[in-house]
Amino acid sequence: MSIENLKSSLPEYAKDQKLNLGTLTRSTELNEEQLWGSILAAAAATRNDTVLSEIMEEAKEHLSAEAIEAALGAATVMAMNNVAYRAKGWLGDDFAQVKFGLRMNIISKPGVEKANFELWNTVVSAINGCEHCLVAHTKTLQEEGLTKEQVWEGIRVAATVQAVAQAVQIEAAR
Repeated sequence: MSIENLKSSLPEYAKDQKLNLGTLTRSTELNEEQLWGSILAAAAATRNDTVLSEIMEEAKEHLSAEAIEAALGAATVMAMNNVAYRAKGWLGDDFAQVKFGLRMNIISKPGVEKANFELWNTVVSAINGCEHCLVAHTKTLQEEGLTKEQVWEGIRVAATVQAVAQAVQIEAAR
């Protein structure tokens, strides 16, 4: 199992991340597609090849081909949107009405349930540090009926996978 490969590769200073990673797959808040899509989108958002390949291997056992594409689509569209929305916010009112000019068709037709895709967008936005997108997608999730606990479970996935990726990167550089 690839989560097990990641856990076994973590050094002693990342023991907390090993424990946190071990509990992710036992989530009681999210259904299987929500959970594994969140884990996969988070792995893609870390930009760490090892973490992505290990998680991708195991995610294939839990997600349909459409859900895999949607999770990866969430990672890429939010990579773009997180940069654009953060920049617009920093640039202030002078840029509020500037047209984005960026294609985001996957948001309207992700190939999975809207709530699941919105959750994955939220996970990626948390990793990428975009307050605007995080707030907007969380609001949509609540409108779609997800609880605060479910949203937080996605954030917990994002935090854990990002921390694991950092430890893997540190060890690769040592």
